Amino acid sequence: MKNKISIPKAPQKLKNLELHGDIRVDPFFWLREKENPETLKYLNAENAYYEAHMKPLASLKDKLFKEMKARIKEDDSSVPAPYGEYLYYTRYKKGKQYSYECRKLKAGGKEQILLDKNVLAKGKKYCDVTSVKVSPEHDLLSYCADFDGSERYTVYFKDLTTGKLLKDTIPNCNGAVAFAEDNETVFYVRLDENLRPYQVYRHKLGNPVEQDELVYHEKDAKQFLGLSKSASHNFIFIGSYGKITSEVWYLDAHNPSLPARCIQPRIEGLEYDVDHAADKFWIRTNLEAQNFKIMTTGLLATEKDHWKDFVPHKPEIFVGEFHLFKNFLVLGERENGLPQVRIFDLQKQKDHTIKFKDAAFNVSITPDNYEYKTESLRLNYSSPITVPTILEYNMRTKATKTLKTKQVKGHKSANYVCERVWVTGHDGTKIPMVLTYKKGLKKNKTNPTYLYGYGSYGAIIPDSFPERRDIFRLVDRGCIFALAHIRGGGEMGRQWYEDAKFLKKTNTFKDFISCAEYLKDKGYSHPQKLAIAGGSAGGMLMGACMNMRPDLFDVVVAHVPFVDVVNTMLDKDLPLTQTEYKEWGNPEDREYYFYMKSYSPYDNIEEKNYPTLYVTCGLNDPRVTYWEPAKWVAKLRDKKTDDNLIIFKTNMGAGHFGSSGRFDHLYENAEEYAFVLNHFGIKK
Repeated sequence: MKNKISIPKAPQKLKNLELHGDIRVDPFFWLREKENPETLKYLNAENAYYEAHMKPLASLKDKLFKEMKARIKEDDSSVPAPYGEYLYYTRYKKGKQYSYECRKLKAGGKEQILLDKNVLAKGKKYCDVTSVKVSPEHDLLSYCADFDGSERYTVYFKDLTTGKLLKDTIPNCNGAVAFAEDNETVFYVRLDENLRPYQVYRHKLGNPVEQDELVYHEKDAKQFLGLSKSASHNFIFIGSYGKITSEVWYLDAHNPSLPARCIQPRIEGLEYDVDHAADKFWIRTNLEAQNFKIMTTGLLATEKDHWKDFVPHKPEIFVGEFHLFKNFLVLGERENGLPQVRIFDLQKQKDHTIKFKDAAFNVSITPDNYEYKTESLRLNYSSPITVPTILEYNMRTKATKTLKTKQVKGHKSANYVCERVWVTGHDGTKIPMVLTYKKGLKKNKTNPTYLYGYGSYGAIIPDSFPERRDIFRLVDRGCIFALAHIRGGGEMGRQWYEDAKFLKKTNTFKDFISCAEYLKDKGYSHPQKLAIAGGSAGGMLMGACMNMRPDLFDVVVAHVPFVDVVNTMLDKDLPLTQTEYKEWGNPEDREYYFYMKSYSPYDNIEEKNYPTLYVTCGLNDPRVTYWEPAKWVAKLRDKKTDDNLIIFKTNMGAGHFGSSGRFDHLYENAEEYAFVLNHFGIKK
């Protein structure tokens, strides 16, 4: 390479960290000092090194980006959704990074642009907007904006009659807002100094924010607050959620000055969330139900002794979500690792299940089911090779109508194969893995493969069409895309999650390794043709697996990786640490400390050969702080015994989720794919 730039080298400043009689020597602990000029000097040096190595790939990167962008219908819009007298929808204009929030009268008339996010984003490196909601009388709009990726939002209000912003501006919020039915009272959630949502306030529009009343204060650092409104619009719910414990309070949306009341005081290990319809509270809970069930209770006696089963627990079915309409209850369920939708007719007291036939797919209840008194349900269906389709399902007649099929230019599902296989894990457990590849692929161990995994928090990685990542840029070039549904996730129900947390966490890593070995043993790929990828807790997966089996992978992609597990879990001032005790354990406990240390990627770097590595992070990330990947990369550079490349990029103007603009996000994907493809000798 011409004008070769030297490999960045972070200074070592040894720091002894002692706990439970164990001493860890951390040479890069100092990189936590964000204001230290040496820290920025090192991050900038890594960015320069990254750019130098990516520069020769500019042509491939630009080609990938143009292909991705060309597949998008740039002037697209969502299907207008009925709500009150209006039809609400989101649309994009050609060439614009951000969306427009719009509406039209059902009776007809001109479009009204409620919010142009492109105007908000102008001149800013980052722009995330959430809680775009209209008031009960449809004359006011709320929205929350974050301009640096820190997830610290400011709430704004707009008069939809005049088009002007109100003077009411509320900083330091988590992005949740709920209008009361009086059309002038608003509830919102404030953040503490560690970015924990901990207080709910009542605000009357027009009054100074300083006069807002505190409604609820969550003192337990292990609990985060959420805010929602019932389907009936009669109640506003304040949810206090920990990893395994929840507590819900409710406010009368018609009498918002009344105090909040508790549904059921918290009990360690009891999880529940609440909605309202007719004369009942409806409760999804794990009360004597590992995979959750639906219960009901009256409005006056709400504690769990009064709860009654409505949908009893079925061990083989995981109830993941529920939605209420005046005459219907809709459940999002999973059985044998696949999603399904179950509908209850509350008048006829009958239920039926909507199932789909594809080997792997995703079906979800769209967030724009605004109408309460309706028989129509909107669903979004797709598979890894089938473009998203918006369906309108009549919950009474069972008739289905296609409202919209996403346009993805040049895509023909018939050109691809989507295969669901079962991998035998180290302990005999069967692990589902979904493979996507071009029709006609031969299992001759020569296929470049991109294996993705996550496996934490009970999160479900859906088998949906990859709009944001466009993995077909890899597949069309002869690669296999593999998605491993390893333990620690929630794809196979709650036990799937429980079997890979706390002192069972290494099952996640071993499952992923088993999936990689399956690809090798069945002839799909070969270790020298295998790239693995994951982000956040999936980045921890990457780090742990490459420590355990560096011989099995040729390229590792780690986005915002959670890799400094012990140090982070010992730092109670970080936003997520205390609530995460119920996920990883508390290292103040000797047993958890040594178990965590046994798999923590940063603590287990050794003097040995490692795969080629592509790492990213965000300087303003509140979830996985920038110093985790920075320290990890610095230590790998110092310890590894090979000449394999490591490149590391810090996005200096974003947080956990990378760039916010739709094209900027595609460009980041193109960079990563260019790196992986080039490594496998695919230059075009």
